[in-house]
Amino acid sequence: MSDVPFDIDDEAAASRARQEADPDPDVGGIAADRLRSIIERVERLEEERKALADDIKDIFAEGKSAGFDVKVIRQIIRIRKQEPAEVEEQETLLDLYRRALGM
Repeated sequence: MSDVPFDIDDEAAASRARQEADPDPDVGGIAADRLRSIIERVERLEEERKALADDIKDIFAEGKSAGFDVKVIRQIIRIRKQEPAEVEEQETLLDLYRRALGM
């Protein structure tokens, strides 16, 4: 029998228990509380983004049930995000290409 009151496995278990009970707030140069805060904020924003996406989906369904073409609605939204000069240039090119094809 050794003079050590407990074996290495007991010491490791005790060390793990201390770490779990009182985690070091600055492990390996990483501020655990700050990291946890950042991760939790991103998780909350991802939940909000999913909720917003669901709301947008519902609005498109409402438009479709009212008889509107969802593809056209999406196209209008995309166009409205563009600069007016960019929209005019695209429309001019589209008209030119249509005339070239006899459309």
